Amino acid sequence: MNTSQTSLQKTVSIIIFLSIALLGIALLSITQGAVNIPLKNILDLLLNKEIDEHYKIIILQLRLPRILMAIFVGGGLSISGVILQALLRNPLAEPYILGISSGGTLGAVIAISLGFGLMSVPLMAFLGALLVIVVVFISAEYQGKFESNRLLLTGIMIGALLNSLVLLIMVLKNKETKEAFLWLIGNLSSTNVQELYIVIPIVTLTFILIFGKAKSYNLISIDEETAESLGIEVDKFKKFSYLLASLITAVAVSFNGIIGFVGLVIPHLVRITTGADHKILIPASFLLGSIFLLIIDTIARTIAAPIEIPIGALTAIIGAPIFLILLLRKQKL
Repeated sequence: MNTSQTSLQKTVSIIIFLSIALLGIALLSITQGAVNIPLKNILDLLLNKEIDEHYKIIILQLRLPRILMAIFVGGGLSISGVILQALLRNPLAEPYILGISSGGTLGAVIAISLGFGLMSVPLMAFLGALLVIVVVFISAEYQGKFESNRLLLTGIMIGALLNSLVLLIMVLKNKETKEAFLWLIGNLSSTNVQELYIVIPIVTLTFILIFGKAKSYNLISIDEETAESLGIEVDKFKKFSYLLASLITAVAVSFNGIIGFVGLVIPHLVRITTGADHKILIPASFLLGSIFLLIIDTIARTIAAPIEIPIGALTAIIGAPIFLILLLRKQKL
């Protein structure tokens, strides 16, 4: 058996294992909450059998949309982290490094502080994130060349500026501070089906586009000159990739607030177990990111039910120690 066949078998095995794990955790997650639902009722619903109407409403209108949001946001943030780490050749790169989250945050806080209404918050957040994307990308162009360092520095600078504006608004608009703060630390509690109509197609399309370029990410993460010599238009490719990562981040932030560490920790965990081949790294990171965020969200809504813990707080509490362990492990190698 040659190396390529072995690699393919390994990839398929990992994807199948993670897919089965994700399905099992999703089914378990549906059963858990302020109201526990027997697994039999869920299986009956899947088989189109009649179940208690109360359970049916909880499953279809509350838990299933939330589970799907966790799957696609967790997976999306993870692959966003993968491609940013490849492009910047920096394992510390993560989806919020370009200042996009700060733009989304400012848009959301403005909507909350001015009392625009609940539905306007994700719209304002998305517009804020898109505005930052435009400014950062324009700033990254220098003498007709797209420069990653300028992109990174501009993103950090804009992020710091917008974060300061967010704090200022929260101080001045004290009554709305609690609502804005809860949004800032991330949650999936307000997920509805309409939001999924936006999130699922965008994340699915970006995943397909990113996975289709797995070989290019392998080359560019090693050496840009080699990638260029093999026919990759590096500037265009990087610009396109940054745009995809930015779009995923903008969508995630707009509907769910800031959920940290997913795009930072998950690519590291996958890279340790599967290696740096993006043909495995991209799909495995998507699935593991989905599993991670789904588990965290299930804990968030069950551990102190009916009180709910913001998911962003839990990802930080769990993700930070994991990342520290990974860094210490790397230093010892």
